[in-house]
Amino acid sequence: MFLAARCGTSVVFNQDAPLARYGSSDWAERVFCARCGSSLVWQMKDGSGQIVSIQAFDSPGDFGIDSQIYVDRKPDSYALANRTEMLTEAEVIARYSIAGPGGA
Repeated sequence: MFLAARCGTSVVFNQDAPLARYGSSDWAERVFCARCGSSLVWQMKDGSGQIVSIQAFDSPGDFGIDSQIYVDRKPDSYALANRTEMLTEAEVIARYSIAGPGGA
């Protein structure tokens, strides 16, 4: 489970930070620590948005959960107690894909 906070386009890394990137789709990539492998950021390849792991902050417990994605693909053992927006895989792709469903 990746718990994250929307950060717009405000995230900037030090030039010497040990980062690695993985292109997880045609429109987005994951940024992680090249030393320990911790997930840090999911971001749009065009720079239009970043979502940062709450574990990257000093007080991750300060963040609430307001949405869930890929709910149709989640393990049955994952069940959050609070009510949130719940998006299926198709809804996530339609919302975040640059070309929309089906690609360009």
